[in-house]
Amino acid sequence: MLNKIKHILIALVLVSLMLGASGCSISLPWSPASSPPTPSQPSSPSQYTNPDWTFPQENSQPSLALPDIAQVVNKVMPSVVSVTTEMVAYDVFSQEYTQAAAGSGAIIDGQGYIITNNHVVENARSVQVELSDARTFPADIVGTDALADLAVLKLDATGLPEARLGDPSQLAVGDWVVAIGNSLGEGISATQGIVSRLNVSVSVKGNTLRDLIQTTAAINPGNSGGPLVTMRGEVVGVTSVKVAEIGVEGMGYAISINTAQPIIEELIHQGYVTRPWLGVSLYTVTPFVAMMNKLSVEEGALVVEVASHSPAEAAGLEKGDVIIEFQGNKIANTNDLLQAIIESEIGDTVRITFVRDKSSKTTTAQLRESPPPWD
Repeated sequence: MLNKIKHILIALVLVSLMLGASGCSISLPWSPASSPPTPSQPSSPSQYTNPDWTFPQENSQPSLALPDIAQVVNKVMPSVVSVTTEMVAYDVFSQEYTQAAAGSGAIIDGQGYIITNNHVVENARSVQVELSDARTFPADIVGTDALADLAVLKLDATGLPEARLGDPSQLAVGDWVVAIGNSLGEGISATQGIVSRLNVSVSVKGNTLRDLIQTTAAINPGNSGGPLVTMRGEVVGVTSVKVAEIGVEGMGYAISINTAQPIIEELIHQGYVTRPWLGVSLYTVTPFVAMMNKLSVEEGALVVEVASHSPAEAAGLEKGDVIIEFQGNKIANTNDLLQAIIESEIGDTVRITFVRDKSSKTTTAQLRESPPPWD
């Protein structure tokens, strides 16, 4: 009896396995034993077939020679300097300490005038400049301009090698350029690349730099303030910023020397740049700023200070007002307002819409010439 039951169970298991196998099988379009189908072939030759076709002959013109970058560097490097600054900084316990920083510059006048970036010398307690021949000089800050990120230094020296200035308007995308500067604070070095874009605007810490030259030449900390030069050895830009993000390469920027020249001249002539002036200190309004300050709007330019005897004071603006329109144009942040003021003229009467508490108000102000920063 037990043997009979055992045989029945074995039979049932075999049937189950057969059914299971049939349920998991995959239907194939062709049998493994046969060949796969071949693509259909044209029944007659195409009208575009040509038995006499061959690859086009190579251009007989000689290939263009690569630029002589070494010659360019040798020509320009004597006019490039290393800039070292010392500034006061504070630790987490508000204890004062001295912090050193490095940058670059270019000699534009044999009598000792040097151009660099504002952010290289900003808040510096002392500035030292090292020339390409290893001579070191203390430098005085002639003037700075934060909006354009430019500064001028002066050495007590004469007969210095001058950089030759070029014309950025003659640049084209794809032109070779070289960035020369005190990369990483380790001495003057050079990197080559091409012009990848022209007339670029980049926002840096709430300030927009305009008319920039974008380049693939490697820009590193310490390059700031150094020259961007053409294959003619002419300075067409002042290296300023780079995009430093994961996955981003070859996006460095230089301030066009055509934009820099009038600012440099004003800094040398009077120590500061004259622009239309409203007389307010500002802070960009965001939803978080609005919540923390209990503002009724979530964007605009918050007035945090009004200068005495300024056009803003005469117009009735007060600390805590949020400017939302200027000459009918929407103001979403401080950069919008600053740019609108800069694009106006000294003496212009401008219409300003602002929010005070929950009420929207409109006033007019007559822009004046910006006062010296030391007033």
